[in-house]
Amino acid sequence: MSESMTEVVETLDPVSRRLLPENINLGTLVPLKTTLELRDNLTLGHAYITRAPTRFTNDVVNVARALAGDDAAKNLPHLRRCSKPSDLPPHLKAHFMNDSSGRILHTGKSNWLYIMLGLKDEIPYEELVRGLSTIDGIRDDIFVAVIPVPLLAPTSQVQANMWSQQFWQTVYRKNNPLGPHPSSICRTTTTVSRDASIWMTLAHEVAKKSQKAGYGEPIGAVIIKRTVPGKPENGRTTATREDGVPPEATQGASTAGEAMNSSNGASAREAGSLDGDNNHPDGLDSASHDADASQPEAEAKEIAQIVAVAADARWHQQERIGHTGNPMAHAALRAISMVAQKLVRAEDRPSSTAQIMEFEAFQDKALLDDEQVVFEADHPCPDGYLCHELELYMTHEPCTMCAMAILHSRMGRIVFRHRMPLTGGMSSEDRGHDLCGASGLCERGPCGGGQGLGLHWRKELNWSMLGWEWETDDAERLVVDPHLHA
Repeated sequence: MSESMTEVVETLDPVSRRLLPENINLGTLVPLKTTLELRDNLTLGHAYITRAPTRFTNDVVNVARALAGDDAAKNLPHLRRCSKPSDLPPHLKAHFMNDSSGRILHTGKSNWLYIMLGLKDEIPYEELVRGLSTIDGIRDDIFVAVIPVPLLAPTSQVQANMWSQQFWQTVYRKNNPLGPHPSSICRTTTTVSRDASIWMTLAHEVAKKSQKAGYGEPIGAVIIKRTVPGKPENGRTTATREDGVPPEATQGASTAGEAMNSSNGASAREAGSLDGDNNHPDGLDSASHDADASQPEAEAKEIAQIVAVAADARWHQQERIGHTGNPMAHAALRAISMVAQKLVRAEDRPSSTAQIMEFEAFQDKALLDDEQVVFEADHPCPDGYLCHELELYMTHEPCTMCAMAILHSRMGRIVFRHRMPLTGGMSSEDRGHDLCGASGLCERGPCGGGQGLGLHWRKELNWSMLGWEWETDDAERLVVDPHLHA
């Protein structure tokens, strides 16, 4: 065991150390891609541009805003509003220099600017020309051109630079409009990677014990809670708000003000931005900088504690008939239910008389010794909603049913090892048609195809969480039927 891993083990609570396997399998965390990140991120549209002396820039912008409307005026915040002739992409510069007065504007120290007006579909051409003709400085030589522009914001500085050379000056906001904020991914990956191997190894151990006992498939789940001693439990740090927006995105979100500002100071003040917002150049307002400055240099170390351990029990108290078993006894559902029971127990509710049932669908009682040890321990933070801010470690990618249950429980993070391309709900990658490995036609009919659901991060859902795939060559592979719903 490495020194870093030894330090982590020493911070674990007695229950975690008691269950810890002798050999910890090391692995690497790979962040899950969202459905938006996997689609074509270069989507082109057509936009109108014009040119005018610097002193008339604000008049031109007002004409475009009046025609496009307030909502449309906020579009394309990743494109600069104004561009000097010398800053145009080479192909546009060469093209515009060859028209009537273009060469004069492109030679020497020009006081003209090229101005982005808006998308072609949102501004009527005749009305645009009529509006520009009311401006004294350009009414005698109205210039309007249509150029292709990227409709989606870039996801890296390299991409922004490339688009600036190919289309129009593009700004990277140090955020990710297609998924979690990059700083959140980087920071949280560093935190989770310190002890992810411990929890994944434990999930593997409980999965193999359940299979050996005949309770279910070799699938295991571990739920942990991270806490910082002395820090109040009053905010989310890794998951998103109820509206699906990550906290980091509200601080580092792109602001149209900087994106559409002119390339020099005077024109920036005149042109403004598509939405009139002028935040900090890095996308952070002064309040957030003050908050960062007030942070103490040395903070207490974060500790992790097991809240629930559960294995798959789909075959418990049920004859092994068919291919599915008891769907309510999947490992993720059992683990979430155990968390709920511990929360109820912490409230000191009066115990109810257990009902005698011929068959208990919810196999949420501890079956294995490891499950019982964790279940008997108190919940580290019994206040709050179910699995809020907790982390789930699973040997296999949870199925669609379990994935939605995980979302509804307000889980903060998820890590799994084995991807289930045919049935999993967390990954977003395309599903091939031959992933079941059957030679020829699958006996269950057509399988595979289409794109994964990517339920860990979907803009249309009211909750999102960070997710990783845990890759390792050390741990034994827990093979299950590709069609199995984990």
